[in-house]
Amino acid sequence: MKDIGLKLKEKREENGVSVEEAAEDLKMRPSQIISLEDGKKEDFKDVLSLKYFIRDYAKYLGLDGEKMVDEFNEFLFDYTSKIPINEIEKAKEKNKTEKEFASPYTKAKKSNNGKTVLIVSVLLVLVFVCVYFVVSHITRSDFRDDNITYVIRR
Repeated sequence: MKDIGLKLKEKREENGVSVEEAAEDLKMRPSQIISLEDGKKEDFKDVLSLKYFIRDYAKYLGLDGEKMVDEFNEFLFDYTSKIPINEIEKAKEKNKTEKEFASPYTKAKKSNNGKTVLIVSVLLVLVFVCVYFVVSHITRSDFRDDNITYVIRR
């Protein structure tokens, strides 16, 4: 990652662009530009956003953005393939025990569909039962008006 950052920094300096100017043009924070150039991948929330930053910054500087992303993918593959299995297992266990904070953009919400379906079903049954009793009562009732009997039949 440091190699990618170094290429970006050298190209920016070659073009005579300041960090602040690049950040303003790309609608990024100067700290993000510095983190990219220093190769600090941990300063970004996720790998996908980091790839977009690398691609956009490289294009801005006149480099091949897709080639830079390919270099990053190679770095990422090398980096992740060197993580020992026991470290991966520890991270999995840690994630299970930690309290989860879900973002609507990164994690699926826990579904309450079962409760919702049950409540809606009970309400529908109650409505149908009420409608049935009202209708059956009306059809069996006699209405009297001016000595005329109206019987509503089914």
